[in-house]
Amino acid sequence: MGSQTIVRDSDAELIALLRDGDEAAFARLIDAYSAPLLRLALAFVQSPSIAEEVVQETWMAVVTGIGRFEGRSSVKTWLFKILTNIAKTRAQRERRTIPFSEFEVDYGDEPAVDPDRFLPASHPQWPHHWATPPQPWSMGPEGTALDRETMAVVRRALEDLPRAQQVVVALRDVHGWPAADVCAALDISEANQRVLLHRGRSRVRAVLERYFNDTATLCNAESISDTKQAGQ
Repeated sequence: MGSQTIVRDSDAELIALLRDGDEAAFARLIDAYSAPLLRLALAFVQSPSIAEEVVQETWMAVVTGIGRFEGRSSVKTWLFKILTNIAKTRAQRERRTIPFSEFEVDYGDEPAVDPDRFLPASHPQWPHHWATPPQPWSMGPEGTALDRETMAVVRRALEDLPRAQQVVVALRDVHGWPAADVCAALDISEANQRVLLHRGRSRVRAVLERYFNDTATLCNAESISDTKQAGQ
């Protein structure tokens, strides 16, 4: 059985325009994907200037290769797969990159959650249960926990992740990619994608928990101080 063509109607129209040399269609593609392509390139090369060159090479490859696109994936997946291949080649040449092995998961490498948050196996009633369970996040005055300050905390937490986790979490949770597209673009297995995503999300959640706990402590302290001042 041959590979199935899965091009959507919107992709089919875009491909037709690109093959006809439509400059406006190509410009729209560049506007839509240049920034996420650059972020992905930086997962493989540490220099922003080299990452920009990788993106430029990707666009050139799109121009020269659109006639050979067979529709076995979405245009987006095809585009990011091109960049991944170019970035890997450039990384080997520059030798100033994260090792590709970072996308290969050692399943015993690290726990997703700090083991100290669980009760020991010897606990008489609840062995291995939560000692410090995750706390619900209260909503802010604007009606949402994810206000501007919180989003800044999330961005910093993402930037502090190991590079492979950062890329997978960003593609899944920031850009809304399905797992299959991430696996195809990064050339990783579904199992590796799932573990990287889980570990990355767990780290981000831990940072957010500390942030909300610290914020709650500060608010309580300010409330107590205000109460004391009002009573004087």
